[in-house]
This record gives sequence, C-alpha cells and structure tokens, in this order.
Amino acid sequence: QVQLVASGGGLVQAGGSLRLSCAASGRAFSNYDMVWYRQAPGKEREFVASITWGGSSTNYADSVKGRFTISRDNAKNTVYLRMNSLKPEDTAIYYCNFRVFISSGYWGQGTQVTVSS
Repeated sequence: QVQLVASGGGLVQAGGSLRLSCAASGRAFSNYDMVWYRQAPGKEREFVASITWGGSSTNYADSVKGRFTISRDNAKNTVYLRMNSLKPEDTAIYYCNFRVFISSGYWGQGTQVTVSS
C-alpha cells in the first residue's frame, strides 16, 4: 500500500525559505519518478516540480523556476523540495506523489505552507 507523508511546512515571511520532505513507502522508491504538487484554497491542485527516478533530470512550473529545487535520497525513500524567495502566492498545501499515481486520486498527507506578506 502506497503511503506518502509530507512534512516541513509552516508559516514564513515573504522572501523566506522552507525545506519540505516527503517520505514514501509501498513501492520501490528508487524505481519511480516523483512529483510535488500544491493546492491553494479554492483552486485546483497544480504541478510544482518533478524528478526522475535517479535524480538526473528535474522539471519545474514556471511560477517556481529559479526559486524551488527538488531533490531525492533513494536510500531514505524521501523526496525534498527546497523553497527559496517565498511569495504569498506560494501559500498552499504541498503534496508529493509517485508520478505514475497522479491520476489515482491518492495524495497522502500534505503539508501546509503559509507565506505572509
């Protein structure tokens, strides 16, 4: 059974930084591409970043490019999202997932990020 537990969120002032972590289980983590998505109040869940199974390739939404960095530690079954220069519009619940499970409807436990102006 797939389990995804994100952590590291919190309240931060605009311009600040946070590092999110997501522990994944239920699949051979190192075989799968991973993604971060976020959902702001009243909005659809949206793509933030992705990383290939070996970590050699990453992709970012235009809105976070240059500010966020996705990484992974396959020995720890964990994917990370380093967020710098945070803006109030980054306020959302952040979720990770296996890329192949995006359409499954399962997103696990997200972590709230709130950026004050």
